[in-house]
Order: sequence, then C-alpha cells, then structure tokens
Amino acid sequence: MSEPVQSIRLRRLALPIYGPTILISMGMGAVIPLIALSALDLGATVTQAAIIVGLIGFGQLVGDLPAGALAQRFGEKRVLLVACVLEAAALIVASRTSSLAVLAATVFVIGLSSAVFGLARHAYLSDAVAAGFRARAMSTLGGTFRIGSFIGPFVGALLIEQHSFGATYAFAAATSLAGGLLSLSLPDLPAAPTAVETEPRRTSMRAVLWEHRKVLGTIGVGVFLIMIARASRTAVIPLWAEYQGLDATTTSIIFGISAGVDMLLFYPGGAIMDRFGRMWVALPAMLVMGAGFLLLPLSGTAVAIGLVACFMGLGNGISSGIVLTLGSDVAPEDGRRQFLGGWRLCADLGNVAGPGLISLVSLVFPLGAAAIVLGAVTWFGVGWLAKWVPVYDPARRAREKAAV
Repeated sequence: MSEPVQSIRLRRLALPIYGPTILISMGMGAVIPLIALSALDLGATVTQAAIIVGLIGFGQLVGDLPAGALAQRFGEKRVLLVACVLEAAALIVASRTSSLAVLAATVFVIGLSSAVFGLARHAYLSDAVAAGFRARAMSTLGGTFRIGSFIGPFVGALLIEQHSFGATYAFAAATSLAGGLLSLSLPDLPAAPTAVETEPRRTSMRAVLWEHRKVLGTIGVGVFLIMIARASRTAVIPLWAEYQGLDATTTSIIFGISAGVDMLLFYPGGAIMDRFGRMWVALPAMLVMGAGFLLLPLSGTAVAIGLVACFMGLGNGISSGIVLTLGSDVAPEDGRRQFLGGWRLCADLGNVAGPGLISLVSLVFPLGAAAIVLGAVTWFGVGWLAKWVPVYDPARRAREKAAV
C-alpha cells in the first residue's frame, strides 16, 4: 500500500475538495425528495416512483468500476468536471421532461455521475494526503457531505414554496456546475521521483481486482456490512415512526434532529482514527448502531424514537469517513483508481442490500423483527471488523516495517 510522495497541506484542499462536496450535496439534498413527487406528477404509481428513486443507487453501482478506469486514464480533474457537467445536464432535462421514461433515465445518469465524482475525490485525496492526516481528511469529506445534505432539503423547501419544482432542479444543476468548476482549482499531485518506479504494472480493472481479491474479500466485506447498517438506519427509522402512528411532520423533525447530531462528530472521529487507529472508531460506531436497531422495537413514542435515532446518529457520525479511510489504507499504488472502483462497489452493494434486507424480512415478519435482524447483522460486523481492521492498520504496518 502506497504513501503520497509529498503530501499536500489540507488547507490547500479546503476549497477545491470540500467546497464542491458541500455544493453538490446541497443540490442533491434539495432534489432527491422531489424525484418521487415528480414521478407521481407524471403518472407513476407509488411502486414505480420508488423504483425510479432507487435508480440513483443502481446508477452508482453500475458506475463504480467504470469510474475507476476513467479516473486512471484521464485523471481526476477532467473526470470531476465531466461528471458535474453530466449531472447538471441530467437535472435540467429532469426538470423539463414530461416523460416518465426520460425522468427514469436522468435519475440513472445522476447515479452514474455521483459514482464518478465520488471515486475521483476519493482517489485524489488518497494520493494527496499523508497517512498521518488521512482519516481527518476523509472524515472531513464525509462531514461536508453530511452538512450539504442537511442544508439541501431546507433550501429545496424554500424554493418550492417561493417558485416551483423546476427552480429546485435548476438550483441543483447550478451547484453541480459550480462544484465542477471549483474542482479545476485542485493542486496538481506531487510527481513521483522517477517514472520507472511509478509505472503501473497492471492497468486492466480485472487484473487489479483479482490481484487484490483477498483485501476485497476481507476488509471489503467489512465496509459492505458498515454500509448495510448505515443505509438500513435511514430506511428503518421513518418506517418505524410511521408504524407507530407518527405523522410525516413529526417524522421529518426526528430525522432532521438525528441528521444534525450526525454532523457533530465527523472531525473528532477522524482525529481518533489518525491518533489511535481505525478500529477505535469502526467498532464503537457499529456497536452503537447495532444497539440502536435492537432498541428501536422498544420505542413507541415520538420522544423515544427520537432518542434512538439520535443515539444511532452519534454512532454514524463518529464513523464519518471510515469507508473512505479504510479504502485509502489498503489501496495499492499500481492501479489505485481501479481498486477504489471495486472498493466503492463493495460499499454501494451494502447501500442497496440494507433496505433490501428490511423489505425481505418485513414480507414475513413484523417490522420490529427486521430491526432485530439488522442489529444482529451489525454486531456480526463488529466481530468481522475486529478481526480484519487491525491486519490492514497503517500504524501496525509501519511498526512492523520499522522492526525489520
């Protein structure tokens, strides 16, 4: 696993890396709640609207591996700009279309663009930041995404109130374009000492993923489990609130407060990972989220559900950037971007599997049983991460190297 030849100071990355993330996540946070409503306005059934919303996640899955190949071939700056322009174009088309099929296609393209943008940011930071600051850089990236996603729905609500759905889509398109242009100010990555030392030995996606199959099959499974817990948390809490008879406004308030708690701990979590190791964040986060799933069936009032949601928000918040950090820790120097494409595929599969698991269990058992199953899966993830995170801990590898 490689280290940057010469790291770039985090202060220089604040605007070109974190600025676009806040802008784009604000725009998408404003638009995502409207996609289902747009589909319904075009004549979709509730099931069809849900499928169209899910095309964002499907687009991310499809785009993960090509994103790695594109970043490897064309470089992060170009790929970031193209992804943002493509996303902006899709948003404009979505705002003006009267066809359900076209809306579905644009939502899928938004997912593809998101995959490319996310991969390029991740790969750039992995190359640019020294290992000793890596977790703080990645947790801040995750935190800025959370901040933008928190602000976005409020901006969207204001635009809808004052103007229309179209104005909200236009706002998201503008933030995507602004984010792409801002990404052009990224500092160039430091050059390696010699071209011979940095010549990639393998360039095909298949070769890179096969060579590192053990990493993806061990710690990669760990991030798959982390993402199951994260995605299930955002799905099961609103469902449980509705199951207990809470109205939509109360549910939104609970979710908004939980999201606010989620934002509080992203930088402390990164500092803990850099100073003490990745396991000191990964395991407590999964323990807390697992406990939250198990406590949820015991909550029956708005206050109780809100407390459980905030408790789980603390666990999720402190783990901000953990998936990005672990991916950077284990990414090889040769074929880094292709590897990260496979890594993000593991994470996005968990993002899809979590809500899917809720649906499968809920077909046969009450929703409370689904929460208990999720708690068990999350705590299984604790054991899995406890076994494999130390194996790939960069601090441990540095100690072993010094001892040789």
